[in-house]
Amino acid sequence: MKSSFIAAGLLLLAGNSVIQAQNAPRPSLPARATRTAAPVTGLVTDAATGEPLPGATVIFPDVKQATATAADGTFRFANMPQGRFLMQVRFVGYTPVVRTVDTSTGTALEVALTPAETEIGQVIVTGVSASTEMRRSPVPTSVVDQTRLRQTAATNAVDALAHTPGLNQITTGAAISKPVIRGLGANRVITLNNGAKQEGQQWGDEHGIEIDEFSIDRAEVIKGPGSLLYGSDGLAGVINFLAPDPVEDGRILGSVTANYQTNNYQQGYSLWNAGNLGGLNWQVRGSGKVAADYRNKYDGRVYNSGFRELDGSGYVGLNKSWGYTHLTFSSFNQILGLIEGERDSTSGRFTRVNSLGETQLVNGSGFSGYGLDVPRQQINHLRIGTDNNFILGRHRLTLNVGWQQNLRREFGNPEDYYEKSLFFQLRTVDYALRWFLPEKNGWHTTLGLSGMQQENQNKGVEFLIPAYRLLDGGMFGVTKKSFGKLDLSGGLRYDVRRITADALFLDEEEQPVPPGLGEEKFAGFQSTFRNVSGSVGGAYNLSDKWLLKANAARGFRAPNIAELGSNGIHEGTTRYEIGEPGLKPETSFQLDGGLSFTADHVSFTADVFRNRISNYIFPRRLASQDGTDSLSADGDRVFRYGQGDARLAGGEVSLDLHPHPLDWLHFENSFSMVRAVQLDQPAGQRYLPFTPANRFQSELWVNFRKVGRSALRNLYARGTVEHNFAQNRVFSAFDTETRTPGYTLVNVGVGTEVASAKGRTLFSLYLAANNLFDVAYQNHLSRLKYAAANNATGRAGVYNMGRTLSAKLVVPLSFK
Repeated sequence: MKSSFIAAGLLLLAGNSVIQAQNAPRPSLPARATRTAAPVTGLVTDAATGEPLPGATVIFPDVKQATATAADGTFRFANMPQGRFLMQVRFVGYTPVVRTVDTSTGTALEVALTPAETEIGQVIVTGVSASTEMRRSPVPTSVVDQTRLRQTAATNAVDALAHTPGLNQITTGAAISKPVIRGLGANRVITLNNGAKQEGQQWGDEHGIEIDEFSIDRAEVIKGPGSLLYGSDGLAGVINFLAPDPVEDGRILGSVTANYQTNNYQQGYSLWNAGNLGGLNWQVRGSGKVAADYRNKYDGRVYNSGFRELDGSGYVGLNKSWGYTHLTFSSFNQILGLIEGERDSTSGRFTRVNSLGETQLVNGSGFSGYGLDVPRQQINHLRIGTDNNFILGRHRLTLNVGWQQNLRREFGNPEDYYEKSLFFQLRTVDYALRWFLPEKNGWHTTLGLSGMQQENQNKGVEFLIPAYRLLDGGMFGVTKKSFGKLDLSGGLRYDVRRITADALFLDEEEQPVPPGLGEEKFAGFQSTFRNVSGSVGGAYNLSDKWLLKANAARGFRAPNIAELGSNGIHEGTTRYEIGEPGLKPETSFQLDGGLSFTADHVSFTADVFRNRISNYIFPRRLASQDGTDSLSADGDRVFRYGQGDARLAGGEVSLDLHPHPLDWLHFENSFSMVRAVQLDQPAGQRYLPFTPANRFQSELWVNFRKVGRSALRNLYARGTVEHNFAQNRVFSAFDTETRTPGYTLVNVGVGTEVASAKGRTLFSLYLAANNLFDVAYQNHLSRLKYAAANNATGRAGVYNMGRTLSAKLVVPLSFK
């Protein structure tokens, strides 16, 4: 009854919006206004002095058009669509200005920027129907910009964001990171690549994110249910990895980036080119990485922890007065070693199995170069899609359609280096259609459809999950309005997902045979899930400095194929896993509250949440008749997926100080925590597994935009102390998790831009040292904690990376 009521509300919202659109007054524009639009012009100045600001960035995110101000502070858009769009103007050292602009008036725009040390507003795209100021969105959001990403020494895309309050990572060595938002990860986090859903094998903790780290210009982290716009799998939140802003008309730009890290001899290179000639718009990037085994104080060189990567991405299309249409592509290709951690009981040295099936010690030559041993993974992810935005009078329509292929191979036979033990071929067609209705009495309403069709096949010699087909679709409506100092937003969505799994029979040699001629490996089944998600929230400006936020959201997640149908040894979890086709979808009800204070020299933010999840899915151990662990034929413990109820609560607090008159000095601090429990469970099973420990971070940062009359600009130096508290709230039953002691890491960095006599940036140099004092530690979310123990030292598992020094060089290019 409740679902029917909510669905009826969704239809009422849609019908009311259509009526508003039909009754809306006709625009007072010529009939061909959208194709004969006048240029949009303006001037950007310093609010204090009135002087023009050359080089300021002016961007309209919803139509993907951007430009930079000229030497006299003026800007011009020749092919801007007519309508009301959000415009952002930003310049280093000034508070960004966000304004809704009617581009049909022909009136020159005047924007005055105020010098400041804090950024009060930023435009975001993810998790809302259209671009919205971050302070106006009731959902807690963090933005990691290009400056922060360049200053960070990371090994992959998720690692570059992992210090964001409320965001953590489950790692399996340097190459594999899975995002965790407020204690929830795997399929509960949606990953977007420039606004399009990334569909790989998200169900595996040892499966990384198939996105090139160099391609990210900024990232937006939505901490809350993302089911409203994207359907199932957004129970925890959304991370959108965004490429650089479009290039202004008449320009061709580029850059070359090189990075070297000492710990694992990691080399990274990237070449970027972008242009805009008369509306013909393109961006293209090619990147490569190679890394050897990393080291730490306790393990020395960690055998088979290296990786190689080769990526490409970009788009080409038209930006005109009617909108834009882009053909997009991305190709991610990675091969990496899987760390087993087996060591000799006497010497403690790592061991390997050679091609004759014999166990031998890894000698010194085994760690040299960039070679990879068995076991290893190879991932190839290809996406081709279209990104379209059409301006139809006072209406706007966006359409995104993509085709993805994810090939994941695992090589695990030492006697046959190229034998594919596991080989998944996942193909996905996804779509998203959004209709932005004309503004009516201050209401901004969007209706939409989105979904996908998937097919996964097994092509290896071993089988963990069945071959399956997935069909998914949903419809939604969202709306927002400002009432003076109060910004309200909310919406509803209805989804249907069907998963059809194929039966599989194997003979005595583990070869597939027709039904009835062998032992059943997978039983065929079909599961259908229907659900409703929704949210309502508001942001209230108590004053120019104080802001109060609140949001209530209902999300859901359909069980993934591993939870429904797995039957085999999962090497990443070192256990035999059995799925349960009768699982119900997870549903959550989350409450968020936030308070922030922002002034010129101090800012404070506090976000709290409480999330109750029904039918939370987790693996339960199967016990034998005598009460001991049930073991598979190969001696692995057996787990079957089951369900219960869970509750998560916590939040993040941040305090940033920029004391006057020392405006070049920044002191930034944050604390984040999560408490996650399973309800009605015995003591050893009370806490949810892989819940991040409390974390405190403090950073002292100095920045000088100009250094006298030298060629140095934006010179900075920073020192960061990160303390991860001990995590004693663990899922201790069946030796699933162990307690993790606390530890403190110190990271430092320095960098600058070098400019020519005419002010043009010649290159930027970034130097960093992570884990400066070479602390030996294990993060609680590291899967390598549960690798084989070192009997010679008595230490369990493998430790995280030790001290590493990083040097990054970025050379901008400009073409006539």
